[in-house]
Amino acid sequence: MSLSLLAPSNARAPRTVEDTGLPFLFLTELLGKVLFQRGQLRLPELAAYLKLNISVIDPLVAFLRAEKLCEVARVGNSGTDADLSYVLTEAGRVRAAAAVARNAYAGPAPVTLASYTAQVKAQSVANMQVTRAAMMAAFDGIVVNPHVLHQLGAGMNSGRALFLHGMAGSGKTFLAERLCELLAGNIAVPYALMVDGEVIPFYDGVQHKVEGVSDAGMLGALDRGSAPDARWVRSVRRPAALAGGELTLDMLDLRFDPHTRLYQAPPHLKSNNGIFIIDDLGRQRCTPEALMNRWIVPMDRGVDYLTLHTGHTFQVPFDVIVVFSSNFVPQRLSDGAFLRRLGYKIEVPASTVDEYARLFRQACTAVGVDFDQDAFDYLLACHQRRDVPLLACYPRDLMRQLRDLARYEEQAPELSRRTLDWAWDNYFAAGAAGRPAEQERRERGNMEYSNA
Repeated sequence: MSLSLLAPSNARAPRTVEDTGLPFLFLTELLGKVLFQRGQLRLPELAAYLKLNISVIDPLVAFLRAEKLCEVARVGNSGTDADLSYVLTEAGRVRAAAAVARNAYAGPAPVTLASYTAQVKAQSVANMQVTRAAMMAAFDGIVVNPHVLHQLGAGMNSGRALFLHGMAGSGKTFLAERLCELLAGNIAVPYALMVDGEVIPFYDGVQHKVEGVSDAGMLGALDRGSAPDARWVRSVRRPAALAGGELTLDMLDLRFDPHTRLYQAPPHLKSNNGIFIIDDLGRQRCTPEALMNRWIVPMDRGVDYLTLHTGHTFQVPFDVIVVFSSNFVPQRLSDGAFLRRLGYKIEVPASTVDEYARLFRQACTAVGVDFDQDAFDYLLACHQRRDVPLLACYPRDLMRQLRDLARYEEQAPELSRRTLDWAWDNYFAAGAAGRPAEQERRERGNMEYSNA
C-alpha cells in the first residue's frame, strides 16, 4: 500500500527555517545542544545530525555567531569552507547547558504534531485490507480452528479492538502474535515530535523495523533539491508491540525522566498504524477495569490525550488495532460500556481430536521422532481418563519432555506409552484427589471454561 503523495513524509525537504514549521529560536537552541554534546562540528556534520539542509542550518549558525554564542574554527588546510567547523563559546556553553537542563534531547529536528497527525491518517491501519488469501498464507502450516481463523481475518479489517478469550494454553497468545504477519505496507515515522516547545523522541529502533534501505538520513550534508524530508524514517514495517503482566497504567502515559531530562513515548503511541497486544489481561498490576477505562475514549474516538511534565495536555491520534488476550470471559473483566468498544470477542476453544493429532504430529517432527498412532491413542485416553482438555500447548510441551529425557539417556527420542507416562507425570504433577496439578491450576484461573 503506497502512501498518499500528500503525506508529510513525502514532502520536499525544508529549504528554509519557515519550511520546517519549527520556531527559529527553538532550532537555534537545538543546534546549540548538539554542539554542546558533540563538540566541534563542521556544517555538513551539523546538517547530518539535525536531518536538515545546510540552507536551513546557515541562518541558525549566523545567529549564534552574531550573539557570540558560537565561533568558527579552521581545522584543515584546503582554504575552503570545508575546513570550517563550529564550536560554542563559553557564553554559548552556559546557554546550551541551561537548555539541556530543561530538555536534554539533542538529535534530529522534530516534526510538528500536526504533521505527525496527518501522516498517521495517511497511513491508517484501518485502510489496510486483509483478505482470505492473505489470512491463509499467514497461517499456512498453523493448526487453528477455521471459524476462529475467519473471525480473526474479518476482525483485522475492522480496525477495531479484538478480544481473544479461552482456556490458558489454548493458543491465544500465539494467534495474537501471528496476526502481526498480516500487517501489510510500510509506513513512515518521525525521529521526534515537538509539542508546545517540548521534544518527544519517537523513532524506536526496536519497535520500528526498517525494511531494506530507508532514505531517512541519506540527505546528509548536501541540499538535494527535491529530496524528501529527512526528519522521517521511511520503509518502516507497521509496528507490533506486546505487553503482558508487567503493564501498568503509568506506562500508557507520556513519561518524563527527571534525571535524563528526556521524554519516553508510551508504547501504544509508538504502535500507531500497527497492532498492540495486551497479553494475559487480568494479570496486570492494574485492574482490568482501570486499564479498559483508560482506553474507552481512545478506542471509541480514535484519539488519546497525553500530558507534558509542564502540565500541557494535547491530543494524539490513536490508530492502533488493540488485541486483548485473556483467560477470562469478557463479561468478567469489564462492563457493557467497554465491551461495546470491542469490535470482535473471539473465543479460542480447546482443540478437536483432529487438530490435536495435527499438533502432535508437528511436535513429533520438531523433536525428531516418528509419529506413532498407538502412542497417540494412548495419550488421548490419558486426557479422557483424567478429564484434561486438548489444549494446543500440550503436544509441544510433552514432546519436549521426551526430548529432554533422550538427551539425558544419550539416545534417540522414543515415543511410547512408557515415555508418555513419564512426560505426563512430570508435566501434570499429581494434585489433590489424584487430579493433575496443572489442570487444577488452569481451572482456578479459568472458572468460566472448566465445564466447557
